[in-house]
Amino acid sequence: MIRDLMKETKSRMDGALKSLTGDLAAFRTGRANPHLVDRIVVEYYGSEIPLNQMAVVSVPEAHQIAIRPYDAGSVPAIERAILKSDLGIMPNNDGKIIRLNIPRLTEERRRDLSKMMSKRVEEAKVAVRNVRRDALNDLRDFEKEKMITEDDLHRGIDDLNDLTEEYIKQIDEIGEKKEAEIMEV
Repeated sequence: MIRDLMKETKSRMDGALKSLTGDLAAFRTGRANPHLVDRIVVEYYGSEIPLNQMAVVSVPEAHQIAIRPYDAGSVPAIERAILKSDLGIMPNNDGKIIRLNIPRLTEERRRDLSKMMSKRVEEAKVAVRNVRRDALNDLRDFEKEKMITEDDLHRGIDDLNDLTEEYIKQIDEIGEKKEAEIMEV
């Protein structure tokens, strides 16, 4: 019973970690990264389609992203979607390929991105702690209903605390790595 609860708790904490990793991948660091355009959704023939399903996204140079649509007629729609996004980058196209030139980040913008990233890291820690709280309540309920002993409860709490600390440490490491990447000139 405790083992099943721990497995479910670990799965939920993994979800918080994956969500953080996905969010941080979309942060612009001054270098081209194909994940910068992952969240762009293109309005195309009345439906919304993720950009990465409409085109091949590559990084031919350190400061450039190339987007080659499968259908050349979709270039204007992709351009509109990029302009509407929060990337803040002007797309250039030659009719077949859209190029995004990634400008170098200013010091002020790096600090702003670092603050936003720190906020997102803290949200991930809160999510992990909320999962811990839910699991702790479940353990206490198990003990009240005499499904586990008091000793099992204490062992379960210790295991839960160890698991939480492990995930918080992983979140901190991911955050530090991304902050170093953002502050790198």
